[in-house]
Amino acid sequence: MTKTVAIAGLGAIGLPLARALDAGVEGLSLVAVAARDQTRALAKLAGFRNAPRLVGFNDLAAADIVVECVPATQFDRVALPAIDAGRILVVLSAGALLPRMHLVRRATAAGGRIVVPTGALLGLDAVRAAAEGPIESVSIETRKPPGGLAGAPYLEQNAISVEGLTEPLLVFEGNALEAAAGFPANVNVAAALALAGIGPVRTKVRIWADPGVDRNTHTITVEAEAARFTMKIENVPSDENPRTGKLVAPSVLACLRGLVSPLKIGS
Repeated sequence: MTKTVAIAGLGAIGLPLARALDAGVEGLSLVAVAARDQTRALAKLAGFRNAPRLVGFNDLAAADIVVECVPATQFDRVALPAIDAGRILVVLSAGALLPRMHLVRRATAAGGRIVVPTGALLGLDAVRAAAEGPIESVSIETRKPPGGLAGAPYLEQNAISVEGLTEPLLVFEGNALEAAAGFPANVNVAAALALAGIGPVRTKVRIWADPGVDRNTHTITVEAEAARFTMKIENVPSDENPRTGKLVAPSVLACLRGLVSPLKIGS
């Protein structure tokens, strides 16, 4: 049975995802999209084979699956109607979800689900498996080109400039909850890691502005009873938004396929 999909946001993640669904994915049908700038959204949909309806954020909840691809400030406008309607909510703003974990109970009461895709990370299956037993520590170190961090609230609040750097600068060290508040457009990876493992308070985060890298680089280290492992991924930044890696949209598409496929790979 085909499930209907609605997408909130047509930026670096939402637009490639919408195009992929429009090209055809078995078991999924793109029926609606929403965006803050409807004029630009209409222009982006012009070349679609079967253009979805352009609706308001509240109306997305008419679909079986609602994919949230909006700035963290818009999270509630998308999430709350979908959750209250008992839909499957696919969350890209994992950092916005961290201080709103009561929404999990709200989804349970409404008969819905909240799904956080792997996104720009790797190895979340291994972290989830390790979390079935004792975990001593989980940490993530993120290195981004300075331009990918510019404008983050934490940098502005602490008068930290990343312009004209000639060597790496450690701009943040703390836990995932603090990182999500200070870098809402940058550390959804850390939030997803925290949700998969030992929670946002115990998950340690270090963020570097590094002029020597041209990719968003994440190194994860886990010390657990079942295993000790380190993982590193270097994501090519999106052309439209350097804060987002090109791998994120395909990861969401893979997640959606997993919701309807009779064969599921990975835990």
